[in-house]
Amino acid sequence: MSENMVDVTMHLDEDIQHEGREALRDKILQQNGVYAAAYHDDKPHLMIIEYDPDTINSSIFLNLAKDKGVHAELISL
Repeated sequence: MSENMVDVTMHLDEDIQHEGREALRDKILQQNGVYAAAYHDDKPHLMIIEYDPDTINSSIFLNLAKDKGVHAELISL
């Protein structure tokens, strides 16, 4: 396992119900190289993902959102 860990915030454009956000988060957490993914119901458009960029490319997160019918952008600091 790499010691490289970064996080990115994914902005979800659509209003997604709690269950939909849970399903997307769970799908992201299933990816190899993802350490954590979290959102808060009071900020439903934002999901923070912690991952190893040597193992997974952040564009995968956008593709997973797209597969769920959600438009999203990555916001990195």
